Amino acid sequence: MIVILKENPNPRQLDSLMTWLKSKGLEIHKSVGATHTLLGLIGDTSSVDMNLIKALDIVEDVTRISEPYKNANRKFHPRDTVIEVGNTKIGGGSLTLIAGPCSVESEEQICEVAQRVKESGATLLRGGAFKPRTSPYAFQGLKAEGIRLLKKARELTGLPIVTEIMDADLLPMFDDVDIIQVGARNMQNFELLRRLGKIDKPILLKRGLSATYEELLMSAEYIMAGGNERVILCERGIRTFETYTRNTLDIAAIPVLKTLSHLPVIVDPSHATGRSKLVEPLSYAAAAAGADGLIIEVHNDPEHALCDGPQSLTPEAFDRIAKNLQTMFGRNAVAEAQG
Repeated sequence: MIVILKENPNPRQLDSLMTWLKSKGLEIHKSVGATHTLLGLIGDTSSVDMNLIKALDIVEDVTRISEPYKNANRKFHPRDTVIEVGNTKIGGGSLTLIAGPCSVESEEQICEVAQRVKESGATLLRGGAFKPRTSPYAFQGLKAEGIRLLKKARELTGLPIVTEIMDADLLPMFDDVDIIQVGARNMQNFELLRRLGKIDKPILLKRGLSATYEELLMSAEYIMAGGNERVILCERGIRTFETYTRNTLDIAAIPVLKTLSHLPVIVDPSHATGRSKLVEPLSYAAAAAGADGLIIEVHNDPEHALCDGPQSLTPEAFDRIAKNLQTMFGRNAVAEAQG
C-alpha cells in the first residue's frame, strides 16, 4: 500500500499517522519528492482501512500495490537509486564501467589488467576468485588467494573490487570486498540472499538463466527485505533455443526493469554472447537502451585464459569501446574517472 501525502504535511499529523501505522505491525518506507511525500507500507495491510486514511487532512490518495515485490518497486521509490562505491556512482544517469578477468589467475595478471582497464576509464575491477563451473573438472578459481590478489590490485590502482560469492558460509572472506556479486546460478539461493540482506554492502545480482523479470525482482526483494537496499540488477543474457551465442541478451530487460524498479540496471555483454567480437556492439546497444553500467571481461592474454577466454576482450579492445562510449553517449565513467 502507498499513502501519498499532500504538499507540506503537518508534522504532528504525520507523526501520528506513522505511529498508528507502525502499531499495525507495518514497516514504513518514506520517500520525499519535490512536491509530495510517499509512505510505502510493507507488511499485512489487510486490516488497514484505506478510506479512513484517505479522510485525513494530510493525505491526498491511497493505493494498493499488486506486485509482490515492494522494496524494489518504483511505485514505492519513484526516484532512481544511486549506489556509491568509493568515488564511483552507479545509477542516476552515469554509465559505470566494471572490467577485469573472468578469473584471477596470478598477481601479475590481475595487476596488469587492473592498471590497463583503469587507464581506459573503468572505475571498478571485477575478477572471479570462486568460480561456479558446469564441469567439476574445470578451473574453480583461486578462492581465498584470489581475493587476496584482488585486494593487491586494489592497493595498486585504487579500483574498488567486485567478486562473486558462492555460499553464505564464505561471507567472512568477503568482509573487505567492495561489491559482492551473486551469479546467475545463485539468483534463487534464498538462504544466501537472506544473509546478504543483513550486511551493509552493495550486492550485484545477476539474472538467472531462465528467470523472469519478476523473479529477478523478487530475488532483489529477499536482499532488501533484510535491510540491505544497495542492490544492483544485472542482465547477463538468458537461455533460449539459439545455440550460436552462449546466451541471448535481452535488451528489453533494461527499460522494463527501470520501469518496474528504481534499482540500477547494468549489463554483462560478455556472458550474454560468449563471443568477444559481439561484446562491442552489444555494449553500445545496452548503453543506448539506458543501462546504468557495463561489466565486461578483460584479459591480458585471452587465448590462454583459464576461464572464458573466447568471450574476453584484450585491454586494447576494451580501451576502444570505452572511448567510443564516451564519444557516442558522453555519459560513461571515463569522464568521472578523469574529472
